[in-house]
Amino acid sequence: MSVSGVVVGSPEHPRRSGVLSGWTLRRTLVTPIVALFALVTLLSGVGMSYLLENALQRELDHRVASTARGFGPDDPGRGPEGQRRRVVGPDMLAVVVDGSVVRTNTVATRGGQREALNEQQIRALLQAGLSEQPSTLDLGEPLGPYRLIAFSTPEGAQVVTGLPLDPMLDSVRRVRLITVGLGLLGFVVVGLGTAWVVGRALRPLERVAATATRVSQVPLSSGEVSVTERVPLRDTDRRTEVGQVGAALNDLLEHVDSALRVRQEGEARLRRFVADASHELRTPLSSIRGYTELSMRDPELPSDVRRSLTRVDSESHRMADLVEDLLLLARLDAGRPLAREPVDLTRLLIDTVSDARAAGPGHQWRLDLPEDAVEVTGDGARLTQVLVNLLANARTHTPAGTTVTGRVRREGSGVLLEVEDDGPGIDPALVPTVFERFSRGDSARTRAGTSTGLGLSIVEAVVGAHGGSVHVDSRPGRTRFTLRLPAATTDD
Repeated sequence: MSVSGVVVGSPEHPRRSGVLSGWTLRRTLVTPIVALFALVTLLSGVGMSYLLENALQRELDHRVASTARGFGPDDPGRGPEGQRRRVVGPDMLAVVVDGSVVRTNTVATRGGQREALNEQQIRALLQAGLSEQPSTLDLGEPLGPYRLIAFSTPEGAQVVTGLPLDPMLDSVRRVRLITVGLGLLGFVVVGLGTAWVVGRALRPLERVAATATRVSQVPLSSGEVSVTERVPLRDTDRRTEVGQVGAALNDLLEHVDSALRVRQEGEARLRRFVADASHELRTPLSSIRGYTELSMRDPELPSDVRRSLTRVDSESHRMADLVEDLLLLARLDAGRPLAREPVDLTRLLIDTVSDARAAGPGHQWRLDLPEDAVEVTGDGARLTQVLVNLLANARTHTPAGTTVTGRVRREGSGVLLEVEDDGPGIDPALVPTVFERFSRGDSARTRAGTSTGLGLSIVEAVVGAHGGSVHVDSRPGRTRFTLRLPAATTDD
């Protein structure tokens, strides 16, 4: 099981160091167990083979010594003239040397035959420096290695007796092969069994990890969110380690869900307050503007009073715009549905740029349009407000002479809408927060008028309500706002 997916070397997923880095928990548990079993099996096989070989060799030496005693002075097979009549046993080597003359140089075979030693084998026996302590000597083909003892008789003859090592070595080799075969079989059985046992033991942990993964994919930043995922009850037994993790995760999810509910209730209250306050402020603002306009019609009004009333009228208009913006954002936050009708973005961009040209004659206004009309499905009034806000933002925060370009085109299954200017650009420190409410870039761009700081927030909220996205890319000499909207379809 892989509890955590890891992108190696990324800052979000730092790379672990160590021999077991990057290993899953199953692999981390199974591999050492199987390796320890293999090591124990290897050591046991080597030790058993060594002990068996030593035991067989001691038994063989005992048999060789017993054979040598049969050629001694108390040999019951000695004849009246002192000649040996002992029959050499199967596979037994018996060589009697009297000075440089070889009296007996035969080897008894298992078939009851006797095979004479050749001169090279006899020379090897004479030059091997044999003694009454058993030692090993390879006599070559077809005899092979022998375990030999040499001693002298009272008559001065030298007797060499011995037994072959091949039967013992064959027994040891068979034991080693059996040990290796059983070890490999045990290796496979232990590996598969350990993998099954560990996998079964890790299933609860996998279920806990799956629950955590599903929770991590739930967007919790805003909106009405409820964390309903929980670890299954069977994986929350606090008597086990995995159960403790599952129970702790459930407790954490309960706290998170409670905190989200409290946050949602607070946001809902705040939205209701903003909507109610905005709605209630519209009536007194309309009254202030009406009485201001009525008072300014008096021809005998003193000039200083007229200037004050003009200022009051200007600020009341600005406050009315702010109230309307707040009311719109509150409605969008509450999820109020927008109109769904075909909107010609090409015509919409032409109209809004024409209005912007009339409001900002000191700027250069350009259009980059495709040959065919580009349509989306949405709320025409709100999309008009989006374009008006973007064009007003470019006009307000750039000096006279700046070129502002409106551009629309199809891109794949969507529509791309851009507003670009060649002004001084936005301060890089403000770019991440440019779409936040009451965010202002006056310190970075030339300010030609007043701003509520809600224009770009409305742009993002309206585009998001249409299922699109907005992005800004700014540097000195080019600032571009890019809107991506889903294109109109036949179903729409």
